[in-house]
Amino acid sequence: MGIQPAIETKPPIEIIPAIDIIGGKCVRLSRGDYNRKTVYGSSPAEMARLFEDAGVRRIHLVDLDGAKGGKPCNLDSLREIAGSCGLDIEWGGGIKCSKDLEDVFAAGAGHAIIGSVAVKHPELMEEWLEEYGGGRIVLGADLRDGKVSVGGWLEDSTLSVHDLMERFLPHGLREVIVTDISKDGMLQGPSTDLYVSLAERYPDVVFTVSGGVSSMADIKMLAAKGLSRVIVGKAIYEGKISPEEIERFNHGAYIDGAYINKE
Repeated sequence: MGIQPAIETKPPIEIIPAIDIIGGKCVRLSRGDYNRKTVYGSSPAEMARLFEDAGVRRIHLVDLDGAKGGKPCNLDSLREIAGSCGLDIEWGGGIKCSKDLEDVFAAGAGHAIIGSVAVKHPELMEEWLEEYGGGRIVLGADLRDGKVSVGGWLEDSTLSVHDLMERFLPHGLREVIVTDISKDGMLQGPSTDLYVSLAERYPDVVFTVSGGVSSMADIKMLAAKGLSRVIVGKAIYEGKISPEEIERFNHGAYIDGAYINKE
């Protein structure tokens, strides 16, 4: 019997579906504009179970009410999702104080995405990184024209993502989600060069691509560039990427160095 080819089942890039929530319902915004909102029929928990069936391991929950209002507002949805599936949940939106962070973790999130606090109260972000570790505290850097926006993308700062990276790396920062607001919800392709440059400059940090993904071709292109995670939202809800395609991708395998999708 000959030597069998080496087979590894881990996909070359992790697909993380996004579930954006307003009033307990799944929605998507275009370019972060609350006035350009589309509401989808399935509940957040129903969507989470669908993604779990497709072989997804982590989901990206965004409390848009919380991001706008400054306090987590959709923790009931988080509790329902955490109680009905085994997914790893990253949560963003409205975390402004330690009590908010504790509530989010208690409701079932495994990771907290911190944006506004990192910009406005960096010393608190440093405390959280040191207390909970870089595996649970994730920096969320939402960029508009190269600068970080906060408060549900309603307020622009003067800081760049590099400013935040240099501030928090000494305190254990390990994961960063970078969203190009100009691309978000537009289905025009991601800002690939931005993510490649960040990954090259900070090789010990895991960057997640967010914004603009329109097809499985985009995802495969990002994987070919060596990027390790990608958030996908509107492309799923608009039928550009199906759960079945995600499932085939997630259940593929490397055979002799090439990644083969499950057929």
